[in-house]
Amino acid sequence: MTDSTSSSVHIAADPGAVLDVIADFEAYPEWAEQVKTVTILSEDGDGWADQVEYVLDAGAIKDTYVLEYNWDGIAEDGSGSVSWKLVRAGILKALDGTYTLTTDGDGTQVDYALAADVKIPMIGMLKRKAEKVIVDTALKELKKRVESLN
Repeated sequence: MTDSTSSSVHIAADPGAVLDVIADFEAYPEWAEQVKTVTILSEDGDGWADQVEYVLDAGAIKDTYVLEYNWDGIAEDGSGSVSWKLVRAGILKALDGTYTLTTDGDGTQVDYALAADVKIPMIGMLKRKAEKVIVDTALKELKKRVESLN
């Protein structure tokens, strides 16, 4: 993924537990503060969500968007990577990302990369700052949610 922002966090849980929280889209409004509603639009034959619609309210940015997920990089134990790309949105032009889960001693290393763009003009520095806020907030909220369930 080019021109993306990335960050990492250690979560005190195995990759399978982290993956369970990532894949439980309908619970996102309970722990992802800016996500107001989530609807799974389609699933593959294994029960993984293929397309998911989100309603986002992040203050200045409010949008309804659909992401398409690729679960092919996930191993039996939950390690590996899940990626997504933007299918459609109101103001977003891109929202493509990847979570990579790696067993790390007593838990899981989660690496998150995100490339975001909006249809309104925005200089690159501001766009990268917005991506960093999204990535850091998502990792912090994911860590809190997973560790509260374990």
